[in-house]
Amino acid sequence: MPMLDVKNIHKSFETTEVLKGISFSMEKEETKVIIGTSGTGKSTLLRCLNQLDPPDEGEVWLDGEELTNPSIDINRIRQKIGFVFQDFNLFNHLTALRNVSIGLEKVKQLNKEKARERAMDELKRVGLEKQINQYPAQLSGGQKQRVGIARALAMDPDIILFDEPTSALDPELIGDVLDVMKSLYGKVAMLIVTHEMGFARNVADEIIFMEGGVIVEKGPPKQMFQSPTKQRTKEFLGRIATLYGAE
Repeated sequence: MPMLDVKNIHKSFETTEVLKGISFSMEKEETKVIIGTSGTGKSTLLRCLNQLDPPDEGEVWLDGEELTNPSIDINRIRQKIGFVFQDFNLFNHLTALRNVSIGLEKVKQLNKEKARERAMDELKRVGLEKQINQYPAQLSGGQKQRVGIARALAMDPDIILFDEPTSALDPELIGDVLDVMKSLYGKVAMLIVTHEMGFARNVADEIIFMEGGVIVEKGPPKQMFQSPTKQRTKEFLGRIATLYGAE
């Protein structure tokens, strides 16, 4: 049984059908990267997976439990799903340390000292031990995103969802965030929406190309970049290569 099983997910907003039957599965500690044009439903898919935007149709299963079952305790399940947002979503009035430790106290019910220790460990892991007492306004975009990753890791999730984690960053700060994500490869399952093709090529076990609310093609990076089977995939990757100078 896969760790994550996504079955025929549909989602509409008013009259616009954004997701038109998305299905895929993930194993423990696997990394999948979702690519595709803007507005094709990639971020909506992530929000459907952790029920921020519940799907209209279809099922999401995690560790044998159906997340889309209305009677499930979604707060308990969400503890197993980390989410790293495009725009950080940090608490501006809390230090980096408190941004990470507060969830451990409120959700995991750890005492203040234990939560602080765990938060310190995760901030060290992402290279921010010197910034623990700084507030978000004192941090660069890359540092804020690394706090977001530390916060997700601290909850010890089964999977972390990354929604374009580098798109709000200055180009010189992207590398630090991608390095942290690379260091997590094989240690936690990651589902990543990104335009960073070099990263996708180096880290993904599988790449999923989405367009128009459907999966056009999926496969290992070598196949997707060197010999995609669908013409649309070739066109998209060709255009990305020209735009970003990818190899």
